[in-house]
Amino acid sequence: MKESKRPLLPRQKAEHLVTMAAALLVFIGGLLAVAAWQKNVTNASSPAAEVTPAPTPTPGPLAGLTILVDPGHGGYDGGARCRDSGMWEKELNLAVSRKVRDALVSRGAQVVMTRDADVDLCTPDRPASLTKKRQDMQNRIAIAREHSIDLLLSIHMNEYRARSESGPQVFYRAGNDGGRLLAGCLQEALIRVLQPQKQRAAMAGDYFILQLEAPSALVECGFISNPTEEKLLRSADYQARLAEAIAEGVTEYVVLAQAVKKEDGIAPSP
Repeated sequence: MKESKRPLLPRQKAEHLVTMAAALLVFIGGLLAVAAWQKNVTNASSPAAEVTPAPTPTPGPLAGLTILVDPGHGGYDGGARCRDSGMWEKELNLAVSRKVRDALVSRGAQVVMTRDADVDLCTPDRPASLTKKRQDMQNRIAIAREHSIDLLLSIHMNEYRARSESGPQVFYRAGNDGGRLLAGCLQEALIRVLQPQKQRAAMAGDYFILQLEAPSALVECGFISNPTEEKLLRSADYQARLAEAIAEGVTEYVVLAQAVKKEDGIAPSP
Protein backbone atom coordinates (compact mmCIF):
# COMPACT_ATOMS: atom_id res chain seq x y z
CA MET A 1 0.00 0.00 0.00
CA LYS A 2 1.40 3.38 -1.06
CA GLU A 3 1.96 5.81 1.78
CA SER A 4 0.05 9.07 1.30
CA LYS A 5 2.03 12.31 1.44
CA ARG A 6 1.26 14.65 4.28
CA PRO A 7 0.64 18.31 3.29
CA LEU A 8 3.47 20.74 4.02
CA LEU A 9 3.04 23.43 6.62
CA PRO A 10 3.41 27.04 5.38
CA ARG A 11 6.97 27.34 6.71
CA GLN A 12 7.96 23.96 5.33
CA LYS A 13 6.40 24.89 2.00
CA ALA A 14 8.43 28.11 1.81
CA GLU A 15 11.65 26.28 2.69
CA HIS A 16 10.82 23.66 0.07
CA LEU A 17 10.33 26.33 -2.61
CA VAL A 18 13.63 28.03 -1.72
CA THR A 19 15.44 24.69 -1.98
CA MET A 20 13.89 23.98 -5.37
CA ALA A 21 14.76 27.47 -6.65
CA ALA A 22 18.38 27.09 -5.54
CA ALA A 23 18.63 23.72 -7.25
CA LEU A 24 17.16 25.21 -10.42
CA LEU A 25 19.70 28.04 -10.39
CA VAL A 26 22.56 25.56 -10.02
CA PHE A 27 21.16 23.50 -12.90
CA ILE A 28 20.84 26.56 -15.17
CA GLY A 29 24.35 27.68 -14.24
CA GLY A 30 25.66 24.29 -15.23
CA LEU A 31 23.92 24.46 -18.59
CA LEU A 32 25.39 27.91 -19.26
CA ALA A 33 28.87 26.69 -18.37
CA VAL A 34 28.55 23.73 -20.72
CA ALA A 35 27.27 26.00 -23.50
CA ALA A 36 30.21 28.36 -23.01
CA TRP A 37 32.65 25.44 -23.10
CA GLN A 38 31.08 24.09 -26.29
CA LYS A 39 31.29 27.53 -27.89
CA ASN A 40 34.99 27.76 -27.08
CA VAL A 41 35.62 24.31 -28.50
CA THR A 42 33.70 25.16 -31.68
CA ASN A 43 35.60 28.39 -32.16
CA ALA A 44 38.90 26.61 -31.73
CA SER A 45 38.36 23.63 -34.00
CA SER A 46 35.35 24.01 -36.27
CA PRO A 47 36.01 24.80 -39.94
CA ALA A 48 33.08 27.19 -39.86
CA ALA A 49 34.79 29.29 -37.18
CA GLU A 50 36.66 31.29 -39.83
CA VAL A 51 33.53 32.17 -41.78
CA THR A 52 32.84 35.91 -41.70
CA PRO A 53 29.27 37.11 -42.36
CA ALA A 54 28.91 38.89 -45.69
CA PRO A 55 27.24 42.27 -46.11
CA THR A 56 23.45 42.17 -46.12
CA PRO A 57 22.13 41.26 -49.59
CA THR A 58 19.98 43.71 -51.51
CA PRO A 59 17.16 42.81 -53.92
CA GLY A 60 18.54 41.72 -57.29
CA PRO A 61 18.82 38.94 -59.89
CA LEU A 62 20.65 36.64 -57.46
CA ALA A 63 18.18 37.05 -54.58
CA GLY A 64 17.48 33.77 -52.81
CA LEU A 65 20.81 32.17 -53.74
CA THR A 66 23.49 31.15 -51.26
CA ILE A 67 26.91 31.21 -52.91
CA LEU A 68 30.15 29.96 -51.37
CA VAL A 69 33.21 32.00 -52.32
CA ASP A 70 36.40 30.09 -51.58
CA PRO A 71 39.68 32.07 -51.58
CA GLY A 72 42.19 29.33 -52.42
CA HIS A 73 45.08 28.46 -50.06
CA GLY A 74 45.75 30.55 -46.92
CA GLY A 75 47.73 30.30 -43.69
CA TYR A 76 50.62 27.86 -43.97
CA ASP A 77 49.70 27.24 -47.65
CA GLY A 78 50.77 30.22 -49.72
CA GLY A 79 50.03 28.67 -53.09
CA ALA A 80 52.10 29.93 -56.01
CA ARG A 81 54.35 32.97 -55.64
CA CYS A 82 54.71 35.99 -57.89
CA ARG A 83 58.18 35.91 -59.42
CA ASP A 84 58.61 39.67 -59.57
CA SER A 85 56.88 41.06 -56.48
CA GLY A 86 57.22 38.00 -54.23
CA MET A 87 53.54 38.23 -53.27
CA TRP A 88 51.85 34.95 -52.47
CA GLU A 89 48.86 33.65 -54.39
CA LYS A 90 46.85 33.34 -51.15
CA GLU A 91 46.94 37.14 -50.75
CA LEU A 92 45.62 37.81 -54.24
CA ASN A 93 42.97 35.10 -53.91
CA LEU A 94 41.59 36.75 -50.78
CA ALA A 95 41.66 40.26 -52.24
CA VAL A 96 39.75 39.18 -55.34
CA SER A 97 37.34 36.99 -53.35
CA ARG A 98 36.31 39.90 -51.13
CA LYS A 99 35.47 41.94 -54.21
CA VAL A 100 33.60 38.98 -55.73
CA ARG A 101 31.60 38.67 -52.50
CA ASP A 102 30.62 42.34 -52.59
CA ALA A 103 29.66 42.17 -56.28
CA LEU A 104 27.45 39.12 -55.67
CA VAL A 105 25.83 40.65 -52.58
CA SER A 106 25.03 43.80 -54.56
CA ARG A 107 23.06 41.54 -56.92
CA GLY A 108 21.06 40.01 -54.06
CA ALA A 109 23.01 36.84 -53.24
CA GLN A 110 23.75 35.56 -49.75
CA VAL A 111 27.51 34.89 -49.70
CA VAL A 112 29.52 32.62 -47.42
CA MET A 113 33.33 32.82 -47.39
CA THR A 114 35.49 29.82 -46.48
CA ARG A 115 38.02 32.31 -45.09
CA ASP A 116 38.20 36.08 -44.71
CA ALA A 117 41.74 36.30 -43.33
CA ASP A 118 45.16 34.76 -43.94
CA VAL A 119 44.30 31.43 -42.33
CA ASP A 120 44.12 27.79 -43.30
CA LEU A 121 41.26 25.54 -42.28
CA CYS A 122 43.25 22.94 -40.35
CA THR A 123 42.42 22.13 -36.73
CA PRO A 124 44.69 21.28 -33.76
CA ASP A 125 43.10 17.85 -33.36
CA ARG A 126 43.90 16.78 -36.94
CA PRO A 127 44.33 12.97 -37.15
CA ALA A 128 47.89 11.85 -37.88
CA SER A 129 46.62 9.95 -40.92
CA LEU A 130 45.26 13.15 -42.48
CA THR A 131 47.58 15.65 -44.17
CA LYS A 132 47.11 19.34 -43.45
CA LYS A 133 46.19 20.02 -47.06
CA ARG A 134 43.62 17.22 -47.12
CA GLN A 135 41.96 18.40 -43.92
CA ASP A 136 41.96 21.98 -45.15
CA MET A 137 40.12 20.93 -48.30
CA GLN A 138 37.70 18.66 -46.43
CA ASN A 139 36.79 21.53 -44.11
CA ARG A 140 36.07 23.81 -47.08
CA ILE A 141 33.69 21.17 -48.42
CA ALA A 142 32.15 20.87 -44.94
CA ILE A 143 31.39 24.60 -44.90
CA ALA A 144 29.67 24.29 -48.27
CA ARG A 145 27.49 21.44 -47.03
CA GLU A 146 26.74 23.13 -43.73
CA HIS A 147 25.28 26.14 -45.53
CA SER A 148 23.41 24.14 -48.22
CA ILE A 149 24.90 26.32 -50.94
CA ASP A 150 23.47 26.78 -54.42
CA LEU A 151 26.79 27.58 -56.13
CA LEU A 152 30.51 27.40 -55.36
CA LEU A 153 33.23 29.68 -56.71
CA SER A 154 36.84 28.85 -55.83
CA ILE A 155 39.21 31.73 -56.61
CA HIS A 156 42.84 31.05 -57.61
CA MET A 157 45.78 32.41 -59.59
CA ASN A 158 47.55 30.38 -62.27
CA GLU A 159 51.29 29.84 -62.70
CA TYR A 160 53.47 28.23 -65.36
CA ARG A 161 57.17 27.92 -66.11
CA ALA A 162 56.74 29.67 -69.48
CA ARG A 163 56.23 33.32 -68.57
CA SER A 164 54.39 34.05 -71.79
CA GLU A 165 51.29 32.10 -70.70
CA SER A 166 48.38 34.38 -69.80
CA GLY A 167 44.62 34.71 -69.51
CA PRO A 168 41.92 33.63 -67.06
CA GLN A 169 40.47 30.13 -67.26
CA VAL A 170 37.56 28.42 -65.51
CA PHE A 171 37.35 24.74 -64.55
CA TYR A 172 34.43 22.47 -63.67
CA ARG A 173 34.00 18.82 -62.70
CA ALA A 174 33.30 16.46 -65.58
CA GLY A 175 29.78 15.08 -65.33
CA ASN A 176 28.38 18.08 -63.45
CA ASP A 177 26.11 19.72 -66.04
CA GLY A 178 25.41 22.71 -63.82
CA GLY A 179 29.12 23.22 -63.21
CA ARG A 180 29.87 23.03 -66.92
CA LEU A 181 27.19 25.60 -67.71
CA LEU A 182 28.39 27.86 -64.87
CA ALA A 183 32.03 27.63 -66.00
CA GLY A 184 31.07 28.47 -69.58
CA CYS A 185 29.15 31.57 -68.51
CA LEU A 186 32.03 32.69 -66.28
CA GLN A 187 34.59 32.16 -69.04
CA GLU A 188 32.56 34.18 -71.55
CA ALA A 189 32.06 37.01 -69.07
CA LEU A 190 35.77 37.13 -68.19
CA ILE A 191 36.70 37.34 -71.87
CA ARG A 192 34.07 39.98 -72.59
CA VAL A 193 34.95 42.21 -69.64
CA LEU A 194 38.74 41.78 -69.47
CA GLN A 195 39.53 41.30 -73.17
CA PRO A 196 42.61 39.14 -72.42
CA GLN A 197 45.26 38.70 -75.08
CA LYS A 198 44.89 34.91 -74.88
CA GLN A 199 41.28 33.81 -74.78
CA ARG A 200 40.96 30.40 -73.19
CA ALA A 201 38.02 28.01 -72.97
CA ALA A 202 36.40 26.54 -69.86
CA MET A 203 37.64 23.00 -69.18
CA ALA A 204 36.88 19.99 -67.01
CA GLY A 205 39.38 19.64 -64.17
CA ASP A 206 40.03 17.16 -61.38
CA TYR A 207 39.99 19.46 -58.36
CA PHE A 208 38.97 18.31 -54.88
CA ILE A 209 36.91 21.44 -54.22
CA LEU A 210 34.69 20.66 -57.23
CA GLN A 211 33.32 17.39 -55.84
CA LEU A 212 30.05 18.93 -54.65
CA GLU A 213 26.77 18.17 -56.38
CA ALA A 214 25.98 21.89 -56.50
CA PRO A 215 27.20 23.72 -59.63
CA SER A 216 30.83 24.58 -58.86
CA ALA A 217 33.63 26.34 -60.70
CA LEU A 218 37.29 27.02 -60.01
CA VAL A 219 38.39 30.35 -61.48
CA GLU A 220 42.06 30.81 -62.36
CA CYS A 221 42.07 34.60 -62.62
CA GLY A 222 45.29 34.82 -64.60
CA PHE A 223 48.98 33.91 -64.57
CA ILE A 224 51.10 35.45 -61.83
CA SER A 225 54.12 33.98 -63.64
CA ASN A 226 53.47 36.44 -66.49
CA PRO A 227 55.08 39.82 -65.61
CA THR A 228 52.38 41.92 -67.28
CA GLU A 229 49.49 39.91 -65.91
CA GLU A 230 50.99 39.83 -62.42
CA LYS A 231 50.91 43.63 -62.30
CA LEU A 232 47.30 43.62 -63.41
CA LEU A 233 46.30 41.00 -60.84
CA ARG A 234 47.89 43.07 -58.05
CA SER A 235 45.92 46.15 -59.14
CA ALA A 236 42.80 46.95 -57.12
CA ASP A 237 41.09 48.31 -60.24
CA TYR A 238 41.74 45.12 -62.21
CA GLN A 239 40.61 43.01 -59.27
CA ALA A 240 37.34 44.97 -59.25
CA ARG A 241 36.88 44.28 -62.97
CA LEU A 242 37.55 40.60 -62.32
CA ALA A 243 34.92 40.55 -59.60
CA GLU A 244 32.34 42.28 -61.79
CA ALA A 245 33.03 39.83 -64.62
CA ILE A 246 32.55 36.87 -62.27
CA ALA A 247 29.31 38.33 -60.88
CA GLU A 248 28.05 38.92 -64.43
CA GLY A 249 28.91 35.33 -65.34
CA VAL A 250 26.99 34.01 -62.33
CA THR A 251 23.97 36.15 -63.21
CA GLU A 252 24.02 34.93 -66.81
CA TYR A 253 24.28 31.34 -65.58
CA VAL A 254 21.21 31.73 -63.36
CA VAL A 255 19.12 33.10 -66.23
CA LEU A 256 20.34 30.41 -68.65
CA ALA A 257 19.95 27.55 -66.16
CA GLN A 258 16.37 28.53 -65.44
CA ALA A 259 15.59 28.75 -69.15
CA VAL A 260 17.16 25.36 -69.88
CA LYS A 261 15.30 23.74 -67.00
CA LYS A 262 12.04 25.20 -68.20
CA GLU A 263 12.62 23.76 -71.68
CA ASP A 264 13.97 20.29 -70.99
CA GLY A 265 15.16 19.95 -67.37
CA ILE A 266 18.79 19.16 -68.22
CA ALA A 267 20.69 21.74 -66.19
CA PRO A 268 19.87 22.16 -62.52
CA SER A 269 18.41 25.47 -61.49
CA PRO A 270 20.03 27.15 -58.47
